[in-house]
Amino acid sequence: MQLQGTIPPQLGNLSFLVSLDISNNTFNGELPEELTHLQRLKVIDFNSNNFTGAIPSFLGLLRNLRILLLSSNQFSGKILSSFSNIRKLKVLILRSNFLEGDIPRELGDLCYMTFLDLRDKLLTGSIPPSIYNITPMEIFDLTSNNLTGKLPTTICDHLPNLKELYLSVNHLNGVIPPNLGKCRKLQKLSLSINEFRGSVPRELGNLTALTKLYLGGLHLEGEIPVELGNLNKLQYLGLDINEFTGSVPSSIFNMSLLKILALKENKLSGTLPSDLGLGMPSLEELYSGSNNLSGFISASISNSSRSRILDLPSNSFTGPIPESLNLEYLEFLNLGGNHFSSDSALSFLTSLTNCRKLKEVGFA
Repeated sequence: MQLQGTIPPQLGNLSFLVSLDISNNTFNGELPEELTHLQRLKVIDFNSNNFTGAIPSFLGLLRNLRILLLSSNQFSGKILSSFSNIRKLKVLILRSNFLEGDIPRELGDLCYMTFLDLRDKLLTGSIPPSIYNITPMEIFDLTSNNLTGKLPTTICDHLPNLKELYLSVNHLNGVIPPNLGKCRKLQKLSLSINEFRGSVPRELGNLTALTKLYLGGLHLEGEIPVELGNLNKLQYLGLDINEFTGSVPSSIFNMSLLKILALKENKLSGTLPSDLGLGMPSLEELYSGSNNLSGFISASISNSSRSRILDLPSNSFTGPIPESLNLEYLEFLNLGGNHFSSDSALSFLTSLTNCRKLKEVGFA
């Protein structure tokens, strides 16, 4: 409602209030302590305002809260350990503030928590082991912090309901625990841009509910497990910027729902399948540049008719470029740094005149 100013202390007189939503305004200043009088409150939504100062400790006195939303403000200081006093709390979203320090181990006492979002902060230290014992947890997001340490080998032993796990853009290290394969309800798993090493656990192939898997920007090596081809609901597969070797398993190219496949900047070799595109009718973006791939690019790639981005530079592809690669939605095409003949490239460029949405072409 484009409201602004500070929160009046008289709001605390509405003692029968059960829900308080002032989100998406420009309120500022600090929260008045009189809010503690609202002991019937179950929902607080202060998202997207300009509140400043520390998150007040008196919020821990609102024992009936189920949902506490404080994201996209300018709160600073540390996350309160007194949140653990709100025993019925199910949703805690603090993303996009200026909070720092460790994640309090006491958050693990919130045994009804289903959604914990602490992304986009300055949090340090390791993730408290107690967090992995909150069995109702469905969504857990710690993206873009400065967290360190290893993931426990038993990470999914007590998280049977986990659907979304976001740990990208931190400094987590060690190996990716094979135990993640026990979180059978996982739909989104994001571990990109950390310090993980070793190989991709084959057990991830058990996560058949996955729609998005982000493993880019790590230090993973070895071959891509064939078992990833079991993820037949996958729409995004990110394996880019690692040290993978060997050929890409043919099962990867039979994921019929896959929209984005990112394989660039690895050490992959071998050829792309001759029926490339037939098994991926939904493919929109393919990134496999800066590898050691060779052979022909099959004309069957045109069966991925919704392709917008084909980024295949810096490999060893040879042979003619298929002129059938005349895709209605194509916007970006990069085939540079390969071994196509100049005659083939010229003929192919002529065939692109019907690609009305094309914005960028690379052959250098």
